[in-house]
Amino acid sequence: MILYIHGFKSCGWGNKSKLLQEYFGDLEAPDLAISPKKAISQLEKVIEQKDIDLLIGSSLGGYYATYLAQKYSIKAVLINPSTRPYHTLKPYVGLQKRFCDGMEFVWKQEYLRELLEFDTKNLQKHLFLVLLQTGDEVLDYTEAVKKYANQRRIVEYGGNHRFENLADYLCMIKNFRETNGNNRSI
Repeated sequence: MILYIHGFKSCGWGNKSKLLQEYFGDLEAPDLAISPKKAISQLEKVIEQKDIDLLIGSSLGGYYATYLAQKYSIKAVLINPSTRPYHTLKPYVGLQKRFCDGMEFVWKQEYLRELLEFDTKNLQKHLFLVLLQTGDEVLDYTEAVKKYANQRRIVEYGGNHRFENLADYLCMIKNFRETNGNNRSI
């Protein structure tokens, strides 16, 4: 089963999760808590209760997926992943609205500190497929190029933060999932 991890100000039933559900069928895509600690706890429960063999994370979800992939040795596909959300999300401290439903929430300074706890170094080889677009208007794609230098990476010219042509990569994601079996070890 695939665990899809949405990004900041998004939700579990957004366009990417719908696309992935249609293509793969076996997808879990929870609405995450705002607090990074609570979100990671939610995701760990899913991993421990379900037979998750692939993580797919977008933006902040890519940051979470990186941490979880390392911890559980599960392959992960990262879509325009955030590499330093404790820095890039500083300007968002305060009242925010989710894109998917307009629900308001408060992004707190303490959440930036929580994010630091999930920073990863020395990535395991062959765990990640990283999909990047140079036109990402939210995150600097070159930071992800550096962080995931020893991983499979696709850097596409143009595009945007939402990676709207994800459908073009579904077959590649399927092949990545099936290559070398399941890396999971709990």
